[in-house]
Amino acid sequence: MTDAVPTEQDRDEKHRADQDRTGQDWTDPACPVARAVDLVGDRWSLLIVRDAMDGAASFTDFRDRLGVARNILSDRLRKLTAHGVLATSTPPGAKRHTYRLTDAGQELFTAVVALRQWGERHAFAPGEDHSVLLDGDGRDVPRLRVLDRSGRPVTAATSHVRKVGE
Repeated sequence: MTDAVPTEQDRDEKHRADQDRTGQDWTDPACPVARAVDLVGDRWSLLIVRDAMDGAASFTDFRDRLGVARNILSDRLRKLTAHGVLATSTPPGAKRHTYRLTDAGQELFTAVVALRQWGERHAFAPGEDHSVLLDGDGRDVPRLRVLDRSGRPVTAATSHVRKVGE
């Protein structure tokens, strides 16, 4: 038996299946990690989310903090807003709108902290200066760990993914 060569119609149908209702193309439509990376995994999107968590609210705030080109910043802000990570509002009497994290955007805090903590351990030489995340009392934030329902650590070696259709 020979493998059938996909036709252009087959490819078009697969492409439509790999898009959601907004037309978003998904790298791996059934994988939550892939979808999250598709939405917020590029450098600028994640740094915009980080800066929004740190108080940035206007286009100018983000541009000044990040030094990103205007067209890239506009594109990422539009994408993050379209996918419900950011919301916009226009204060009374203001000419321009501001951005704020939605509940979904706020939920990225744990992911940002996990990346920060990984970076602290693996992206700096010993003793190299870097920023530090502190809690409300001014103490270092404890290292994040994934725990099972019994409080035991969960790792890549002690977990598995149940794929769609299994």
